[in-house]
Amino acid sequence: MSTILPCSELTKKAIEWISEGLKEGKPLAKLLDEGAMRFNLGPNDQEFLARFYKEKSGQNDDCQ
Repeated sequence: MSTILPCSELTKKAIEWISEGLKEGKPLAKLLDEGAMRFNLGPNDQEFLARFYKEKSGQNDDCQ
């Protein structure tokens, strides 16, 4: 059973930034690492982003 966590503003901004990078064809792993540094995300937020993009099925309604 997964726990639903509210998205922080920094996490929302990281999701937007990573999504733009993916549209440009950049590799997800690099975007996740760079986004974590750029938005000063902690380990829990980094894990959330990794899960978010692995489980993403085409829609992002969780953090809007």
